[in-house]
Amino acid sequence: MIREYGILNERIEPGDAFLYGIPFPGAYVTDEEGVVVAKFFHDTYKKRDSPETLLDAALGRIELCDDAPHAVGEDPEVRVTAAVHGGKGSIRQGIVRKLVVRFDLDPGLHLYGSPVSEGMIPTSVELEGPDGIVVGEAVYPETRPLRLPSLELELPVFDGSFDVTIPFYADGRVASETRPLDQDHVTLAVRVRYQACDDEQCLLPKSEVLRLDVPLDVVDVPKLGMHLGHGQREASWDATPHMLRMLARGIRQKPTGFLRFIGKSIRLELAARRRRRS
Repeated sequence: MIREYGILNERIEPGDAFLYGIPFPGAYVTDEEGVVVAKFFHDTYKKRDSPETLLDAALGRIELCDDAPHAVGEDPEVRVTAAVHGGKGSIRQGIVRKLVVRFDLDPGLHLYGSPVSEGMIPTSVELEGPDGIVVGEAVYPETRPLRLPSLELELPVFDGSFDVTIPFYADGRVASETRPLDQDHVTLAVRVRYQACDDEQCLLPKSEVLRLDVPLDVVDVPKLGMHLGHGQREASWDATPHMLRMLARGIRQKPTGFLRFIGKSIRLELAARRRRRS
């Protein structure tokens, strides 16, 4: 099945007895007929998408949680709401969340997309956080063309209600699976800039900074010796029998592979210690 989906991790050689045969981490979303409608893959298992992102892909829309951290802008004609989507608004190591900035415009108003002519202000959304918050590229919805015959221009615009999303996640500097949390929340700054116009005139450009206090959360770990004692949320089920069966199977299939695996692990640990000292 892994090969059929084309996700076999071929960077791992057959000699790596305990790792060979694993897939690249990711998820497929299919419709009722089994047709893939979306896929989510990353270059490390420590970076994963929120379940809410998979549901959004299946539904074709974003369903915001009412109790997620959010902030509201001050413009009564262009109502702007910034919210953290996923995990009930919490941040956990490696789990990709979305900042969702929802614009709700009065009837007859529009905002410019990119690109626009000189002197016009395109809509922009930026996310800033402390070191350890890794921010992706903003995703804007499709614009519609607006023709201005008097200026012989066709401009990309947004109107009605629309969302701009920015994916982000926390790495080990903010929340790590190998130590308790250093703090209980982080503050995110959302910078929004836009210019609202109607068919006759444009309002002055607006810039706002919305701030969100977002709680940090630990990760869920199995009840297994190597994972315990790090201040994470420990599961009640015991994974030790499964680990022992996997080790026994690996040793039977490739007796020398176990020794190479141990040697490789020691080399990686020594290299990591040297990097920390330098």
